[in-house]
Amino acid sequence: MKTTMQKFRYYKGHKQVLSVSTKQSIKPFRKGTNPMNLSLLEIAKAVHAENNISKSFANQKITGVEFDSRKIKAGNLFIPLNGQRNGHEFARLAQENGAIATLWSEKSTQAPSGMVYFQVKNTLLAMQQLASYFLAKIKPITIAITGSNGKTSTKDLTASVLSTTYKTYKTQGNYNNEIGLPYTILSMPDFTETLVLEMGMDHPKDLRLLSMIAKPDITAITMIGESHLENFGTRKKIAKGKIEIIDGLKPQGELIIPSDEPLLELFTKNVSQKITTFGFTHSSDFQAQIIQEAKNYTSFSLNFLEGEFHLPLSGSFYVKNALIAAYIGRKLDVATFNIKKGLEEVQLTPNRTEWLTRADGAEILSDVYNANPTAMNLILEYFRVLPTSGKRIIILGDMLELGKKSKEFHQELASLINPETIQTVILYGEEMKNLAKILWEKYPQTKVFHFSKNEKQELIDEAKKQIHPHDMVLLKASNGMKLSEVVSALIEHDRL
Repeated sequence: MKTTMQKFRYYKGHKQVLSVSTKQSIKPFRKGTNPMNLSLLEIAKAVHAENNISKSFANQKITGVEFDSRKIKAGNLFIPLNGQRNGHEFARLAQENGAIATLWSEKSTQAPSGMVYFQVKNTLLAMQQLASYFLAKIKPITIAITGSNGKTSTKDLTASVLSTTYKTYKTQGNYNNEIGLPYTILSMPDFTETLVLEMGMDHPKDLRLLSMIAKPDITAITMIGESHLENFGTRKKIAKGKIEIIDGLKPQGELIIPSDEPLLELFTKNVSQKITTFGFTHSSDFQAQIIQEAKNYTSFSLNFLEGEFHLPLSGSFYVKNALIAAYIGRKLDVATFNIKKGLEEVQLTPNRTEWLTRADGAEILSDVYNANPTAMNLILEYFRVLPTSGKRIIILGDMLELGKKSKEFHQELASLINPETIQTVILYGEEMKNLAKILWEKYPQTKVFHFSKNEKQELIDEAKKQIHPHDMVLLKASNGMKLSEVVSALIEHDRL
């Protein structure tokens, strides 16, 4: 029986993983079934503790790591981080909840009596160092995924495919920054075989830091959009920031990028690791072709695997994300039928694109976690051609962090919004007023509504009036606009 490690010998240093049977898949583990296998002495060495740990405690092991004192369980290590309040203030509460040890960077105060402490210069840095140590000890095959849009669903799809065959752990929720990524690593059970990490980016050098912590074997960039233009200035600089994901990529690792993004070519010319492209065109190294697309599913074929594949999701953007997941699955020797199973049974992180059906028959497409011009255009192109027996209604909120071009980006959405395909438009936020002014020239004023950010309740009231049985409604905005509250209000209204 051929094993994945035999096929992919370049993953040096990994412990031997289970052989992959083509007849029976291995059930994924459940989170939290195994305590962390780290001794206090190991922690002291990993974080370069400035104080000595008593020999009587050195071999004692912790059961997990938490930075929220309210979530501490017996035997945990508490990591006090500084935010709006100094995390060290909660060390006593963490001890009361069962923490046996803590990182400590305060010079003027002491750790609680009876609690083992590791004196460090910076607790966040020490947390990151500990995560790198733990990852090197467990040696899972590590996949890192980033992108302006689609990184969370790609993470979910990839983990779903790999979990059919390997003991797989993934980033929970959106824990994808300098705190969330090391926390994810330190939360994985010590028998993890594949680890799928989502990596977010707000500023230059963010991805370099995360990549250097994780030292991934495979990295993927889903797309380059306009998110965080306010911080980066141009898409070219965003692409430069995204390519930093390879800074920690192992020498024999692989970078996966979209074939239709020329900006990435500028920054990959001197990359020594293997580069593979994906997309819908023949110029892509691995490709997908959509066979059928409906409201709740998409079927497609792949040029590197036989058969027809199905997603319980709709939209070409999801097929691209599934393409990455399927390729990684094949690369790690997951059987084709298990790749199909993983894609068909994927469970997406909540608050991403989700269809909800009200009792009166109205269908709500909620996509309120993130928004940028590229993502907004994709969802509008998809939504405006969906078949419906009622009206198509859109509720759009501001796209944030677009910098100087924000007005222009909001106005450009008008090209995809017409009375023939979308009958009612409800806009929310100060930036969306720029779009409203254009649409008032195309629509009767009774079909286009605009509400400022402090008029959310008025928006909800109007939406309830406009939505009738069998209508189809799209809600999309940046997460900061909190349109999830509007979604909840519309669904709760239906239950009264």
